[in-house]
Amino acid sequence: MADGQQAGRTDDGGGCAGAFLTSAHSLARRAVAGPEAERIEDEAITAIQVLRAAIGTVATFFMLWTYGVDGGWSSALKDGVSKLFLAPVVLLAAGPLVLVGFIWYAPKEKRPLLRARLGYPLKAVVLYVLGAVATYGCFIALRDVQDIYHSIAGYGYKGLLLGIVLRIVLFVVLLWLAAFMFFISGAVARHAFNTGLVHPMLPAIFTAICVWSLNLLSMGDGLPNGPLPIKIAAFLGGPLSVTAVSAWELYFLRTRYGVRVRGPRTGHAAE
Repeated sequence: MADGQQAGRTDDGGGCAGAFLTSAHSLARRAVAGPEAERIEDEAITAIQVLRAAIGTVATFFMLWTYGVDGGWSSALKDGVSKLFLAPVVLLAAGPLVLVGFIWYAPKEKRPLLRARLGYPLKAVVLYVLGAVATYGCFIALRDVQDIYHSIAGYGYKGLLLGIVLRIVLFVVLLWLAAFMFFISGAVARHAFNTGLVHPMLPAIFTAICVWSLNLLSMGDGLPNGPLPIKIAAFLGGPLSVTAVSAWELYFLRTRYGVRVRGPRTGHAAE
């Protein structure tokens, strides 16, 4: 009985904040949800992706620690967060062209099926765009709430109370939307807006395109600090390693699962 009461108190202690973040995370996951039978998730692919990301993170940390970074560590953190939110935007910009080209390249008999599956990435795109617009709108409303408050302050204590409540509500909603955008940005970047449900090879293709696009966009900030060979390696190392992993993933899907763009899918290889 005592253990049950203690467990209840523990749950209550983190229940509010936990439910707040869980609800945002749950909706972000549903945005990239789809038939599991259509999505190929292999432990070997995940392991290689995680290993590449870990090596890249360690290499970046070592380079920053050795040669420093303009603006300090806070600037490096800000750059990493901005790229998390920029990646889906790049995918949104490149997505239609890649999808059209991919479906055009596929055999005629496969095109109707590929087009029929476009609803899965469209769902993720709509939720992402709606979340971004709502977050921006809520931020603007919270920024301008002072003007709203002054317009209702003439109503006495009721106006004052309404202004305070409005501030609190907008702030809480903005926090939830920010958490949702953080979770969904990571999800749509990893799953390339659910394009893997259109065809298993699309996420690898999108990942390579996205990382090169982000790298070209970052050229405006200049090259990292350090000797010229280190600068070139830092600038090209990430995109080249991601492209190599993407190329291996395409090869693995073809040999392990028989996935092809043109030609029949041979099914799973021997377990």
